Amino acid sequence: MRILLSLLVITFSLTAFGQSCLGKWVTIDDETNKKKSIVELYKEDGKMYGKITYLFPREGREPNAKCKECEDDRKDQPLLGLQIVRDLEWDGGAWKKGTIVDPEDGKVYTLKMWIDKDNNNYLNVRGYIGPFYRTQKWVKVK
Repeated sequence: MRILLSLLVITFSLTAFGQSCLGKWVTIDDETNKKKSIVELYKEDGKMYGKITYLFPREGREPNAKCKECEDDRKDQPLLGLQIVRDLEWDGGAWKKGTIVDPEDGKVYTLKMWIDKDNNNYLNVRGYIGPFYRTQKWVKVK
């Protein structure tokens, strides 16, 4: 009985941790360190996805900006509502094996996401192209 109870607690803890990424996150520009957008992460059919729900005002951006550089089904779609995160799978410690698109240049990266160990208000978002990667920190919307 103890073993069964322990297994249930461990399973629930892993599931709760995996879902802590869900919700709204502020994306930060790597170069300017300014807020770019708010992305909502959500689960659908056991996988995690993310869409842009808000764009912070930025000089030079069109009011109804579109993903002009995207080369897939997102081409010429409005940035607001654009699904930038796709098909992430939970592995017990991080969300992996999905993709993220940079709507400014249309590049699609393999993606891994996990909650920062030191501060659960930060989400580490790592995009890969081959062996090269870049990690951003997104901030939880309160």
